[in-house]
Amino acid sequence: MAPGTPGSGSPSPPHPHTAAVTGSVRVLHVPADHGYVAHLTDDRIPGVALVELPRDDGGWRPSPALGAAWVEAHAGLFDVLHVHFGFEGRTPEELRDLVAALRRAGRGLVLTVHDLENPHLPTQEGYARLLDVLVPAADAVVTLTPGAADEIGRRWGRPARVVPHPHVAPLTEVGLPRPQRPHPVVGLHLKSLRANLQAAPVLRSLVEAVGRLPQVELRVDVHDEALDPAFPRYDAGLVRELRAAAASGALDLRAHPRFADAGLLGYLRGLDVSVLGYGHGTHSGWLELCSDLGVPVVAGRVGFLHQQQALVQVDLHDPGALAAGLAQALDQVPGSAATADARFAQRLDIARAHRDLYRQVAAGATERSRHRTAEARA
Repeated sequence: MAPGTPGSGSPSPPHPHTAAVTGSVRVLHVPADHGYVAHLTDDRIPGVALVELPRDDGGWRPSPALGAAWVEAHAGLFDVLHVHFGFEGRTPEELRDLVAALRRAGRGLVLTVHDLENPHLPTQEGYARLLDVLVPAADAVVTLTPGAADEIGRRWGRPARVVPHPHVAPLTEVGLPRPQRPHPVVGLHLKSLRANLQAAPVLRSLVEAVGRLPQVELRVDVHDEALDPAFPRYDAGLVRELRAAAASGALDLRAHPRFADAGLLGYLRGLDVSVLGYGHGTHSGWLELCSDLGVPVVAGRVGFLHQQQALVQVDLHDPGALAAGLAQALDQVPGSAATADARFAQRLDIARAHRDLYRQVAAGATERSRHRTAEARA
């Protein structure tokens, strides 16, 4: 569930399955090591062979597959490049070079627009310029909700196929009964204070809102690196507020490293409501995970979260509205969230949709390559 990206270095040969499956479209995802990407395919839906790049233990870095030179040297490994995340570190010129290299090599480009507003960036102008390159150039554009598809149509005149977000939790964890507690627990996870998180104002509003609800506990988690004054996004005022609220008994403050997958599942199972303190964004994998685990979500009116999964949307800066939203979420009927059977059926539909799209894109790229070859010979 934690995002990751294949590192740079010399590529390995295609996955052994690639050469063995006749007629399979070889797809290279960027990033490849991501929970969302892992659930786009299924062994029961043949026709797609995933191309793997070697891992690099040097930490996250942009995928080498986003470079024109890498594509020119390794185009024989794949038929379609499917870009999801991780291109923020490129310039528009570099992305234009990437598109040109894919065209010369006769390879297709699929772009899934997860983020019309990037949650990791405080301003969107530079990111918008990258989308201005990729969206018009892609052979096919995918997004997660009808509202995002409509916006893509308005901004770039491109149709976008709507394919919903697959499950995030393992299917064995989806739809399990929620544990019973003596008092409901509302959770706010500040993580590492990424750019779209309105941490301080939401914290203040949430402390007041929970205080209006009888016998409801507030748990606030934060990555311990965010409490270090040397951390780039360290906020001294927020840290003072957190510690003061914890000392007063208004909240249970938990500082810790990033959760591993099992730890994240356990954390969410310990909540009765998860509050998303986002100020901007488009879609949310956290919302999908909460749906998998049956944890109600309260969030602001951000992006197209309301078209992804059921949630309660309120003005997070209004303690009264937030208290009412929390009460509504706590009153949700158990068992109204996702089921493993429904998520499994959806995953098969998602796999079919992507397989068919890859076949179409690969065929179109091959046809363009033939035309260019014929024109060059003429």
